[in-house]
Amino acid sequence: MSWDPEAPYNQLPLLPPRADYETKPILKAAIRARSALAAMDEATKRMPNPMVLVNSLSLLEAQASSEIENIVTTTDELFRFAQEASDAASADTKETLRYRAALFSGMAAIADRPISINTAIDVCTNIHRRDMGVRRLPGTYIGSEKTRRAIYTPPVGESVILEKLGNWVEFVHTDADIDPLVVMAISHYQFEAIHPFADGNGRTGRILNVLQLVEAELLREPILYLSRYIIQNKDEYYRLLLAVTATESWEEWILFILRGIEETAARTLLKIDRIQELQKEMRVEIKQLTTAGSNSDLIDVLFEHPYARISNVIERCGVSRPTATMWLNALTDAGNLVDLKVGRERLFINQRFMRILSTDDRLPADRREQTLF
Repeated sequence: MSWDPEAPYNQLPLLPPRADYETKPILKAAIRARSALAAMDEATKRMPNPMVLVNSLSLLEAQASSEIENIVTTTDELFRFAQEASDAASADTKETLRYRAALFSGMAAIADRPISINTAIDVCTNIHRRDMGVRRLPGTYIGSEKTRRAIYTPPVGESVILEKLGNWVEFVHTDADIDPLVVMAISHYQFEAIHPFADGNGRTGRILNVLQLVEAELLREPILYLSRYIIQNKDEYYRLLLAVTATESWEEWILFILRGIEETAARTLLKIDRIQELQKEMRVEIKQLTTAGSNSDLIDVLFEHPYARISNVIERCGVSRPTATMWLNALTDAGNLVDLKVGRERLFINQRFMRILSTDDRLPADRREQTLF
């Protein structure tokens, strides 16, 4: 039966794919991606406080993943309201913050039980803050809202969708001798093709990618985020998704995802190096400018919460409000932090750290060449 973009794709083939997904180029790319991922994970392990990365990179991933779905917020607003979303935050900012909450909730869930259909439902539910069961009604399609012309129409019928999801779960946990990164690439396509929810499929699928890598013990912390890579290659991402559907072009799709993993891990490793250098500098500055001395809790606050509040320092460092205020003021006066007033509250921005997080690090020439082949 030929595929028709305007007809529900209830004949979506079950996994594993019929095409060869362990070609020589795929195996070579998987080795490179595993190596880059392992180097990043090892660097994370050496960090005194990995939450510096987890807290901040998860926000940037939430921002990028939401942007793919045209939910747009600024980095400034996102970090400003990261600790407590208020009515002053825009609707898009609140929705983006729910993405990070869904990621952390998913991490907690897989600590107790393997990834399942319920994991996907819970992630999507947490993104939307309302119950999100699988689709029961027809009418969902992917295409132009203006012309109403479909590029792809996912399967319909609750029983059909649940059958496809059950097969997806089985493949995620396959005990076959398949590289977990290849499993992730294949299962990501399949989840997007099943498109089980009325909304939030893309964001749910991208969170599931990270959860799979943690469950497969390739990551200790959820810090590999592909959304920025997808944004930078958005047209290619959607072209390759459709090519798998139309012509079973699995190799090109898998290579694209593996290249994204390798490139993202390499860029994250560069960020880790730059963050650690900045932490060394700021430790010296704190000793010179404040009475905090070697209080490591203060440096942790300024990196775990790059938009820090006085209350953060009080709680983490166990000091009085006047002492916390004095420390932050001293660092601000010396130009090490930026003071921002929001209503009655003051936020102290670790701007140099934010610059590292926001900069799209260029890979060395030899590494860029490797990721192309």
